Amino acid sequence: MRKAKFFLLGLIPGLIIVFFILNKKGASCSGYLPNSRVIAETLSKEFTYSESFKAEMEFLKIDEKFLKDSIITKGNVDFEKSDAQKKPCPSYILTYPKKNPRYEIGFEKCTEQSNFQSLKKLR
Repeated sequence: MRKAKFFLLGLIPGLIIVFFILNKKGASCSGYLPNSRVIAETLSKEFTYSESFKAEMEFLKIDEKFLKDSIITKGNVDFEKSDAQKKPCPSYILTYPKKNPRYEIGFEKCTEQSNFQSLKKLR
């Protein structure tokens, strides 16, 4: 019982200190999940669009800023429909928003660029 008191006496202040230090530096663990990594890598590459993707963007009145800032950044990669092991460029299906998706995007993530191939409005 005495060891538990000493343990908690050190653990609780230690957690509080670590929490405040990491919180001020803006550290988070969200970037380590597969969905976050695919999105971050996709956004870091040059974007190329297929003709059908461009036409669908014009039809749905979606510009590149909305595509990058909302659809891709806040989207969810569907790994069941994706082919993440495909060589040389893994292909992914991304849905936006995460709950009740309205858009579905198909793209390939190559070493130098992200190739966007399909855009569908789901509802």
